Amino acid sequence: MPQRGAVLIVDDEPGGRETLEALLLREGYELLFAANGQEALEQAAMHLPDLVLLDVMMPGMDGFEVCRRLRADPRLAEIPVIMVTALDDRDSRLEGIAAGADDFVSKPFDRVELRTRVRNTVRLNRYRRLLLERAKFEWAVEQADDGYLVLNEDDEVLYLNPRGRLYLGLPPADGQDASPGKFLELARRQYRCEPQEAWNAWPGLPTPPDTPRYLVRPRTSTSSEFWLQVHIAEITPPAEQRYLVRLRDVTPGVLNQLNMWSFQGLVNHKLRTSVSILVGFIDILAEELPAGLDPELKAYCAMIREGIMRLKDDVFDVLRYVNASDTPVPEKERCPLALFAQLVANTAATAGIGKCTFSCTGLSSDEVSVPLSSQTVELILLELLENARKFHPRKSPTVEVRLSVSGERARLQVIDDGLTLAPDQLVRIWTPYYQAENGFSGAVPGMGLGLPVVATLVWRAGGTCCAYNREDRPGLVIELLLPTEEK
Repeated sequence: MPQRGAVLIVDDEPGGRETLEALLLREGYELLFAANGQEALEQAAMHLPDLVLLDVMMPGMDGFEVCRRLRADPRLAEIPVIMVTALDDRDSRLEGIAAGADDFVSKPFDRVELRTRVRNTVRLNRYRRLLLERAKFEWAVEQADDGYLVLNEDDEVLYLNPRGRLYLGLPPADGQDASPGKFLELARRQYRCEPQEAWNAWPGLPTPPDTPRYLVRPRTSTSSEFWLQVHIAEITPPAEQRYLVRLRDVTPGVLNQLNMWSFQGLVNHKLRTSVSILVGFIDILAEELPAGLDPELKAYCAMIREGIMRLKDDVFDVLRYVNASDTPVPEKERCPLALFAQLVANTAATAGIGKCTFSCTGLSSDEVSVPLSSQTVELILLELLENARKFHPRKSPTVEVRLSVSGERARLQVIDDGLTLAPDQLVRIWTPYYQAENGFSGAVPGMGLGLPVVATLVWRAGGTCCAYNREDRPGLVIELLLPTEEK
């Protein structure tokens, strides 16, 4: 039988202790024993039992004095005490009540009565402790720096603490029990849900489960960017479908990471210069190898050159990612959508894409622009086109770049005819250093930073990005949605 609580039996007579043990052993309690008052106080302090069965008539320190000392100790004062007594007079019971006893049982014992009184007292003490712990928890949640919410299966907010109200832009609680609304509807009033694929199963866990969810408020001319990381856990049986949500401000961490990435101010030039010198000399060496050089040495030189070129590509990938992540969102510089055709042509030539087409629909004016510099747009396009070539089975993709404008949003799609990705890969490709391969072998060119560069720049500009497989043939679609403005 599972334990139902700890009971301290205090009696100077071994027979009395044995009798109570026999009556309670089958009830499943953890039974503790003390033979005198001092031992009872020591055992209570050590184990904090759920109940003390305390004999009144003991030599030295009697049960009344033990009870008074228990009540005088702040750690022990709330432990229930049932006095076991052969005294049946009114004065003795009044003295026990004055000492702090909760109940009495008389010798000889009525077995049913004894078990019932013990069971009820232990249960009530457990409830009291639970209520106390709940009060402590509620106080901690109310004072927490994180936002905490409880949602039902329909995403309706059943509870939220003051910090959660602050993060969602809600006024302080007014004592009413009405739900303020659905969580996603409240969040989307001021945040973007990123990455969007991770939110498709809300309020369930994302797929894969360890995919982070963010609420992102982009930087504006009047406010700094703000990032909340969202964690969710099911806290009740499935039939009730209750969810606990934590909103944690990770803006300092994100900004610290961006500051860490700014190490390129010291390292960037040194790495680029060193690698460029190394590449230059290996190229000269390859061109001026003596005609009669041993073929094996020539092969070694070719392998060295290949390794150096891979090192150059990897180093430049990392530096490009660092530079992009540390680039602030421009507040004045804008890229007109009318320039996209030329930017696509330029980046396609740089990326070595021979077959690349561009189309644009819905653009009504040359004055419409996106909140990114033309250099940043060119970087985004270059990353997407280089990825299309890098992961194409024959390194010669056919790429379509489509730009469509509707209302205050511009949709940019880069469509290739290369790989088809699994669902978990489509979510993870925005994670730094992740590469779409079965296990990390290091054989795939690059560092897995191209799409994270794109995501960082797009999210910080107030846009969204997603990836999905083509329906008509193998290949991938990278879709960016950017805010637009017109002079």
